[in-house]
Formats: sequence, structure tokens, C-alpha cells
Amino acid sequence: MSLIECKNINRYFGSGENRVHVLKDVSLSVEKGDFVAIIGQSGSGKSTLMNILGCLDTATDGSYKIDGTETSKMEADELAALRRKRFGFIFQRYNLLSSLSARDNVALPAVYMGMDQKERNERAEKLLRDLGLEGKEGNKPSELSGGQQQRVSIARALMNGGEIIFADEPTGALDTASGQNVMEILHNLHAQGHTIIMVTHDPGIAANANRVIEIRDGEIIADTSKNSQIPPSRVKAVEEKTSWTFYKDQFMESFRMSVQAILAHKMRSLLTMLGIIIGITSVVSVVALGNGSQKKILEDISSIGTNTISIYPGSGFGDRRSGRVRTLTVADSDAIAKQSYVASVTPMTSQNATLTYRNIDASAQLYGAGEQYFDVRGIKLAQGRFFDENDVKNSNSVVVIDDNTKNKLFADGTNPLGKTVLFNKRPLQIIGVSKKDDSPFGGGDNLGMWSPYTTVINKISGQRFISSITVKVKDDVSSAAAENGLTALLTARHGKKDFFTQNSDSIKKTIESTTGTMKLLISSIALISLVVGGIGVMNIMLVSVTERTKEIGIRMAIGARQGNLLQQFLIEAVMICLIGGLTGVLLSAAIGVVFNHFVTDFPMAFSTFSIIAAVLSSSVIGVMFGFMPARRASKLNPIDALAQD
Repeated sequence: MSLIECKNINRYFGSGENRVHVLKDVSLSVEKGDFVAIIGQSGSGKSTLMNILGCLDTATDGSYKIDGTETSKMEADELAALRRKRFGFIFQRYNLLSSLSARDNVALPAVYMGMDQKERNERAEKLLRDLGLEGKEGNKPSELSGGQQQRVSIARALMNGGEIIFADEPTGALDTASGQNVMEILHNLHAQGHTIIMVTHDPGIAANANRVIEIRDGEIIADTSKNSQIPPSRVKAVEEKTSWTFYKDQFMESFRMSVQAILAHKMRSLLTMLGIIIGITSVVSVVALGNGSQKKILEDISSIGTNTISIYPGSGFGDRRSGRVRTLTVADSDAIAKQSYVASVTPMTSQNATLTYRNIDASAQLYGAGEQYFDVRGIKLAQGRFFDENDVKNSNSVVVIDDNTKNKLFADGTNPLGKTVLFNKRPLQIIGVSKKDDSPFGGGDNLGMWSPYTTVINKISGQRFISSITVKVKDDVSSAAAENGLTALLTARHGKKDFFTQNSDSIKKTIESTTGTMKLLISSIALISLVVGGIGVMNIMLVSVTERTKEIGIRMAIGARQGNLLQQFLIEAVMICLIGGLTGVLLSAAIGVVFNHFVTDFPMAFSTFSIIAAVLSSSVIGVMFGFMPARRASKLNPIDALAQD
């Protein structure tokens, strides 16, 4: 059985009126170890025939078998396996990758065979030495002469064994001396048992072959052999390996080529990243601003009490009757304190009257509260002490003043502690000063003071009712459940619902929900720039595929699978997006440093989740928008790709 068998091969190009019949019912067979020259004028169809034999192109119809296996039924990766394992190509224009050294160009086919890096480099260097290129292993193609480049191409064809070598006008671009050198190499390869199929238009070059097939207008018109007895060939392909290093080496090769492509087009890559950078910077910065503002608002809420429920008389804050509703009592406060879900309770009463110190008179608000009030409300002490349980129990005439009151009465810097002031003509001794409250929920410019509620009820107002009750719920209890329990308790005590509650946790949740919605809205707007950036990546990758079509063709010719090409271009797209994403995160961090330096009201609070999500989203965008260009590259026809300049 012949190594190569072709029967009634036809090849058409174009369609309709422009359809051209290039090969017409071509039938031939080639024995293993033969040296065949296909000769013909330009346009005769000789190169098309060689491309079909080398599985770079497919026949329109007819049968082509390798060792009895029909190639027309093979998938793209099966044809790539044939090119990888059994074929070696020597091109007229060398088709070396300009970014790779001579060694790496020669070793490239072995990458797709799964050969480890050390072994393939040693083999590549040996092949280069055998072809007279010792010392040129590290040279790029641009640093080699035409003859040297062709020898590199021959070495590459032999890298995986080169059982069948296809030489397309191997001397066409060389001077006479270099051409003779190449022909000597081909003779030596034939002597070693390699099957050589050479295409040429020069009868002198064709005369070097054992068998000459002449083709004209797509038909074989002559087929002559010098020697019909072909010595047996012992040439074998390099064994393909499928260990984990196989996938690692192919990934690393794809990664290296992606890095080279990005560095080779720095400005284009930067412009491609710009949309991703802007999008990621926007998203991370917006989330950081949202987190910072939310944190500040929640801190302000905490300053008026965390996990607290306030109970007021009336039906609501707009109820004009609430001032006349006098049903909340200290007994209600005591009943609430006995509930298992309550951490602390403080009844509240208030009185507005004239405050006098020496010759200074001012209008002030006196709040009567329990000893736990300051802890519940998060009020901090600047000087002295807060009143305690003993002060409440004994109705001691003590008072804690706020910063505004201190500044009003003791503007000369006198220490207020121990001083006595008159409130509604009742003496109160100052035992403490609270810190200034800068939160939006603070008292503003009003003068505020706090005394035990028993003191206010018994010695100042004379009223037995209280204006509100503040309840601190235990941390492990739901505020909503506690609120329902308090409502049920007081309704049962009063016989009706003549009060209303205000839950600080509800305010907190409302603000969290509102700020969360705003963050989501602004982040969604910022995400649009990410999508725009992704479209930019896709467009640039499509341009990149077009620019590098020839490289894709070369890789296909030496046996790259569709998956290899898909992987390479996907890695490039993901790298562009990932670098853009990381740059966006760093830029956002820089914005945060500047913002936090000049804005003191609230900081930009970066979250690890948003940063990780941003980087991951940039990678996802790289995969999503890079897939179509990468898939397009992997689906190219090898011969069409090689034909691109």
C-alpha cells in the first residue's frame, strides 16, 4: 500500500461566474521514502496540489488517503495531528516567527507534541548544528541570511521527525550557492529515508528528484521516475506525550506569545486597557465612596443609640395631641425593664426653662434620665462623671452639661465641675461635661443638660408622667421582635395604644438600603464603561487576529490544534483586561489617598470584596469579549492564513 494515495482530486476556487477549476481529476500515489518533484508553470495548480497533500487545504471532491486513512473525513484537530506528527514544511519565504529565536522557531512544533522544554531545546540545537548553524541558535530571523533562515525552516520541519517533507519552491528566494546547499540537505534527508515532495517551476531543481510529476492547467501531463525501487524508510515521528507537562508547556508557550504580542504593540494595548481601567476605577471608587458615606451615617446613628427603641406618647411625631397625652409613667419603665429581651431601660422627661449662673441667663433644656441613658445614647464624657444609680435613687441635685452650656456659662475658662447653677430657680451641681456632639443628630446650638429623672420629677417639674422611654435591646434579640413585644406589653397596661415607637435599627436599615441602592445605581452606570471597554478589547483582538493571520497559519502548519490558538488569544485578551483591572484598582487606591487627605468628613472605605470582584469581572470580560476573536483565529483555514502578508 502506498504512503499517499490520491484519486480524482478536484479543487475549485470562487463561486458562480468567478468559479475556477484549479485541479482536475488528479490521481497519483507516492511511496514511502521517495523523492518527488511536482513541476509546472505559475498557475498550473502544483502548489494547490501540495497544499492538499500537506493537509493545509482540502479538495473540493475526490479521495486523499494517508496510509490508507481517508483525510476528507478528518476533523480540523485530526488534520493538525497529521501535520504535527508526520509532516514537515519548508516554505519559499521561510515563514519563521520574527519574535522567536532560531532555537525557539525550530522547537515550536515539539511544543504541540508535548516534549518538555529541556529535551526540545537540546534537539533543536542539535538539528541547527547538523545544518551548519552552530552559534546562531539565539539569533532572530532578521539577524540571519536567506540561506540560514531556510536551514532553520528545514530544521523545524525535522523537529518532530519529518517523515514526509513538503518543500514549496525551497530555493526560490535564495542565491545559487544557498540554493545548492539546500538541495544537498534535501538529498541527505532523502538518503536518510525521508519522503520528500517538492514543488518547483525550475526543471534543473526538479532533476534532483527521483520522480518528476509535471502538471499543466490542473492536470498531470507527465510522471517519470529514475528508480522505481525505493529503499525501505526507517524514519519515525517523535512520540507525542500527554503528561501534565504537555498542557503546562502549551499554556506557557501561549502565555509567552501573548506577552510578546502585548509588548510589541504597547500603545495599542494601553488604549485597549483604557476602557477597562476607567470602568474598574469607577466601580471600585464608587463602592469605596458608598461604603465610607454609609459608615459615617451609621456611626452618626450609633451616636443616638444603637439597637434602641424609643417610646413616645401620642400616635406619631405629627400628632398635635402628643403633648397632652400623659400616660407614660415610671411604672411602665419598670415593667419594661423586667422583660428578658431588654438590656437596659431609661425613662425620659424634659423641662425647658431659664438657666442662671452668676449674672448669665440663658434658655436651656434639662433632660431627666436614668443612669444608663448615656451608654444607651452613646454620649461620651469630657470631664467629671455621669450620675449613677445612687444619684437616681436619692434624687440628687446633680447635672451633666453639654459643651454648648459649658461655653456659654464658663467662657472665661473656669472649670465648671463643682459649680452650682440654677435651673428654673432650682440649684443643680455640675458633676460632668459631655464631649461635643458633631453628628448631624446632635443638638446644634441649643443648651442641653441631664439630671436624674427622679430629680426632675420630684424637685423641678413636679409632674409624675414621663415624656419618653428609651429601651436598649439585647444584642442577640431581633429589634423588630422586641418592638412587637413592647407594643403588646404597653397596650395591655394602658388598655389601648396611646403611644408610638421609634426603632433605631429601622432607621439604620433604611439608610443602609438607601445607600445600597445608590451604590448599585452608580455602580451600574460605572459598569457600562466596563462593557464599553470589553467591546474595545473585542475590536482590538479582532484587529490583532487580522494582523497576525500569517502567524496563525504558521502555527497551524506545524500542528497547532484549534484549542492551542483559542488558548493563546484568550490569554492575551484576559491579560489585557486583568492588567487593566489591576491598574484600575491601583488608580482607585491613589484617588482614595488623595480624597482622604483633603476630605475629612468621611473616608473612602475600600472593601476587599469589591476589589476582588472588580479584578474577576475584568477577567470575565476578557474571556467573554476575547472569545469571539480567539475562536475566529482558531477556525481559520491554514492555507488562507499562510497566504496573508
